[in-house]
Amino acid sequence: MKHLVLLVLIILPMALLAVEPDEILQDPVLEERAREISKELRCVVCQNQDIDSSNAGVARDLRILVRERLVAGDSDEEVINYVHARYGDYVLMRPPFNLSTAALWLAPFTLALAALLIGWSVLSASRRRKTVAGLSAAEEDEVARFIEQNKASEET
Repeated sequence: MKHLVLLVLIILPMALLAVEPDEILQDPVLEERAREISKELRCVVCQNQDIDSSNAGVARDLRILVRERLVAGDSDEEVINYVHARYGDYVLMRPPFNLSTAALWLAPFTLALAALLIGWSVLSASRRRKTVAGLSAAEEDEVARFIEQNKASEET
């Protein structure tokens, strides 16, 4: 029973990842580096999924490419730079801030600011509507005259 629990604890996390057995490197240090790099790279066909957890063919090709570069002796940074040069900013899970990615980085702050401004304007408008003043004495006299005229015209 103890072995079964241990086996489940080892295999279950591996099953959650899309890395196939034929991709895994024999050297555990290189494999760990490959896994860390894979978490930094986005699958170019999936939506916001790293290549380590994607089942897409392109993600598999990228995982193999990362491992080939590591076996060839590249550092982690060199591997990421190599993939970035081939696929562009989109392949990075944390793309650099530049002119082409400015909207990506600034959109959350802009939307949050817009939401705050809209909320503030709605709340201030509702407060203004609640503070409606009563009728002045002249207006009350005019309303009373109007009611009297209505009563007189209904009687005739």
